Amino acid sequence: MTQTGLVLEGGGSRGVYTAGVLHYLMEQNIYLPYTIGVSAGACNGSSYIARQIDRNRTVNIDFVDHPEYLSLRNWIEKRQIFGMDFLFDTLPNKLAPFNFDAYYEADEEFVIGVTDCKTGEALFYKKSEYPTDAVTLLRASSSLPMFAPMVEFDGKYLMDGGISDPIPIKQSERDGNTKNVIVLTRNRGYVKKPQSFMRYLRKKYADFPGLIEAMEKRHAVYNETLQYIFDEEKKGNVFVICPSEKLKVGRVERNKNKLTSLYNQGYQDVKSVEHRLKEFLSTP
Repeated sequence: MTQTGLVLEGGGSRGVYTAGVLHYLMEQNIYLPYTIGVSAGACNGSSYIARQIDRNRTVNIDFVDHPEYLSLRNWIEKRQIFGMDFLFDTLPNKLAPFNFDAYYEADEEFVIGVTDCKTGEALFYKKSEYPTDAVTLLRASSSLPMFAPMVEFDGKYLMDGGISDPIPIKQSERDGNTKNVIVLTRNRGYVKKPQSFMRYLRKKYADFPGLIEAMEKRHAVYNETLQYIFDEEKKGNVFVICPSEKLKVGRVERNKNKLTSLYNQGYQDVKSVEHRLKEFLSTP
């Protein structure tokens, strides 16, 4: 398993599916040596690396009805749908403490993908190189255009990693992984459409042409990446885990019953393929 990566797609509230998948993997003590994620995928992946089996459920479901988590008030007061200070300060430091020590000490590599707003290119930050910057980078990777501000880090302006590289399998390959387990947050057959509100986005981010270009071609990059993934799956290089039932949760969701159902679906989906997954992981 030394050359096997775990690739986690984002998707906002749909990320609870990934949380359910990771819960089962942790129960079975299945820890891959390399994990890479963007946006919600990266956030879920950080708790996986830190061995906090229930934390993703607590953060993504138990607190979802907190007014500072997701609300119209956030938008009116801060121009944020999700409360970024609440998510990346109050929760990890107070209400749902993140085990920073376990994260730092974990042997597994963890990579967070972000988008450079100046160039529109994907950037990737490894735990081995930026061990104490996880929360800042997770915040950057989760900062959606229109719904959250840019994050300044390392002399750059960063936003949602899913803009430039929504399913970063090729970065995992560049990092030496010849096999990859990929957790998607869309059903098979999904095709992404062009970004809506581009006229507004071009005006709002006029000083960041790279970001605008990345958003304009995001759907094409996403669809091409999916095709590549399924081609690699046929070759036996990729193991795909994705929702087996039609999604009832969108990018922004506050209904705890729907979120819990999707979490459980992720848990059950990976449980149902556990034998095949272990065979994939054990095959050279």
